Amino acid sequence: MTKNFIEEITWRGMLHDVMPGTEEHLLEGMRGAYVGIDPTADSLHIGHLVSVMLLRHFQLAGHKPFALVGGATGMIGDPSGKSAERNLLDEKTLRHNQQALKEQLSRFLDFESDSENAAVLVNNYDWMKDFSFLDFIRDVGKHITVNYMMAKDSVKKRLSSEAAEGMSFTEFTYQLVQGYDFLHLYRSHDCTLQMGGSDQWGNITTGTELIRRIGSGKGYALTCPLITKADGTKFGKTEGGNIWLDANRTSPYKFYQYWLNTSDEDAEKYIKIFTFLTKDVIETLVREHKEAPHQRALQKKLSEEITIMVHSQEDLDNAIKASAILFGKSSSQDLKQLNAATFLDVFEGVPQAEISSTEITAGIDIIAALAEKTGFLKSNGEARRALKENSIAVNREKVSDSYTISTDDLINDQFILLQRGKKNYFIIRVI
Repeated sequence: MTKNFIEEITWRGMLHDVMPGTEEHLLEGMRGAYVGIDPTADSLHIGHLVSVMLLRHFQLAGHKPFALVGGATGMIGDPSGKSAERNLLDEKTLRHNQQALKEQLSRFLDFESDSENAAVLVNNYDWMKDFSFLDFIRDVGKHITVNYMMAKDSVKKRLSSEAAEGMSFTEFTYQLVQGYDFLHLYRSHDCTLQMGGSDQWGNITTGTELIRRIGSGKGYALTCPLITKADGTKFGKTEGGNIWLDANRTSPYKFYQYWLNTSDEDAEKYIKIFTFLTKDVIETLVREHKEAPHQRALQKKLSEEITIMVHSQEDLDNAIKASAILFGKSSSQDLKQLNAATFLDVFEGVPQAEISSTEITAGIDIIAALAEKTGFLKSNGEARRALKENSIAVNREKVSDSYTISTDDLINDQFILLQRGKKNYFIIRVI
């Protein structure tokens, strides 16, 4: 039995445009739908997540999802919203990226089960690599007019942009190649729906046109809104760049913090899009949040759900511990439980000084560690005053002027955290 997919994504705010008749078509029985994913990196970032969530909801509704890795289209460059062409990938890099993306997608989609609606990963490079240019322009190109292609918003915007240097023929043909993907999946996998971001509407409908003209069939189109932030800054970006799903590119701590720092307005929108919580649960959370906004119930639940989904419960627990270290009460034992990468993430931007392991082994008195050896405080006198005021801590524990820093203080065998007052931190890195 299939559930009403359109109804589900509509209340979640995940529907932008849909071709007439799509809802009825999906309610008739199990259908196939695909989303295209750019393989130019070996990790997804959170900008990809909306379309991945669409595929997951599609599978949960009883339908069959296809994730299309754009090995061929990734070599061309989609003109939608872009100002420059992409770099070409070699096949070895492409295959590596494809495998890495499948591993990430398998956290959302069921590829392995024996069920009829198990997810399938396909790569358009597999069917485009042996397609000759002459065959393509003869068998595909003749069915779509230049007038039709020029009328697409993505093309018109690119051509009219003062900043752009025009559009190459390669990019202009992008919609034909993407359109052919839809035709190929329609023929080979009975895939009748393509989904994507709202900027993809023109490319998707070119596919439905090819299905009508060449395949003598009916294809459907559905797009989700492009996710924005209430403050006007770009969703999924920080000063450090993209928020990646790969823990080696964006640590679970930073990932967790990104969602935890969401505004109230955005959190109410994102919790519907980026979690699988039911409507009743979300409505209750929204009410609780409005009654006590300072408790940040929406942000906490959103960051917990999505961190577990993308990483793990253990990663979430570690991220919460790390957050408590910076923003709450914590001990030296809590600090020592952090791995080196998370420690550096938590104290990113904190000034550092290097001291040799030989000196630490011999022991350094606290006044020298605060002033002469590190420059954290300007002078020995300032260090003594701060110690008398009881405002100095080593690894979050207050110390007196008789304290000696030793190897017992090392975090991950390489760090010692000095602190003056509540927010003034300094890191000794032992080399």
